[in-house]
Order: sequence, then structure tokens, then C-alpha cells
Amino acid sequence: MSDTTATELPAPAATRSRVTTDIAFVSTFAAFIAVCALLPGIPTGTGVPVTLQTFGVILAGLVLGWRRGALAVLLYLALGLAGLPIFAQGHGGLGVLAGPSVGYLLAFPFAAALAGLLAGGATAATGYARYAVLFSAGLFGSLVTIHVAGIAGLMVRLDLPFDKAFAADAVFLPGDVLKNAAAAAVAYTLFRAYPDLLRTRR
Repeated sequence: MSDTTATELPAPAATRSRVTTDIAFVSTFAAFIAVCALLPGIPTGTGVPVTLQTFGVILAGLVLGWRRGALAVLLYLALGLAGLPIFAQGHGGLGVLAGPSVGYLLAFPFAAALAGLLAGGATAATGYARYAVLFSAGLFGSLVTIHVAGIAGLMVRLDLPFDKAFAADAVFLPGDVLKNAAAAAVAYTLFRAYPDLLRTRR
């Protein structure tokens, strides 16, 4: 009887520890994305500047995994939509949903989730192959979510035809390739230094 009780006691403590760790990671990455958004951006003429937001979003997915990465981005969006000035150019509040950046913002959680899901292959890879998996996961996640939704947002909010919205979005592509390369490099370095971080992604 006492042996059974002894073996069952650590389970709740382990669960509490995992939840605490998850909250800490999600909160930290939400704050990191906010910092990336508030750093000075590059104007593009569309009202959607080039910022480091996508770097933070993709990094959250790569490092934390699809679920926690998406939660970190959702927390960031929730705080921004609640009124905190943590979006690009110090914007905040529901008014951003009426702006040209709406498609990009709403796609962020999906980008983090997809990048995090695809980056799961990094667990079985080593060396440059692991970096290649991380980079490919981030870039693919960015292209099929952020850019697709971003183009749709530009079409709706700026009343642009598809070809012009596509051309406007193409301005972000070179920077996104570089940001995904940097995010993959940071994730790769973190996983080398802290192997448990890779094994506990979720």
C-alpha cells in the first residue's frame, strides 16, 4: 500500500513542473516576439513594414514545437489586440484588424505551428542535416501561411488585384529567407547546447 502511494506521488509534481515550464517558455517567446516587432522596421509603401516579427514567430515554432509555439504567438496577438502597443510601429488594439497587415498577423500562429510541426524531423537529424530541416521547416511554414494570408489581406484592405498584392508581398521574400536562416541557426545552436530542449518540444 505504501509502495503504491510512494510511486504515485511524483506524478502531480512532475505535471506541475511541466506546466510551469510551458508557461515560462510561452510567456518568454511572446515577449520576444513583441520586442522583435517594436524594433525599427523598413517601410515598404504598403503600410506593412519589414520587421523582425516573423523571425520571432518562426523561432518560437522551431524551438518550442507546434503547440507551445502557436500558444506563444496567440498570447502575443491577444495582448496586442487587447490594446498593448506591441505590434509593428507601436500599434495595438482591434484597429489593426482593419489595416493592411491583418492577413500577416492572423497567420502568425499557423506559421509557428506549421514550422514547429515540420521541425520535428530535426530530432532524428544531425549536423548540417538538422540545420537544413529547421531552415526548410521555417521557410515552408512562412511561405504557405504568412505570405498567402498576407496577400489576401492586402487584396481586401488595400483593394489590390492579385498581381499587385503578390508584387507587394514579394518585397518581403528576401528578408524572410534571411530571417528563416537566422532562426534556424539560433534553434540549431540552442539544441546543440541544450539537447533536452529538442527532445521536449511539443
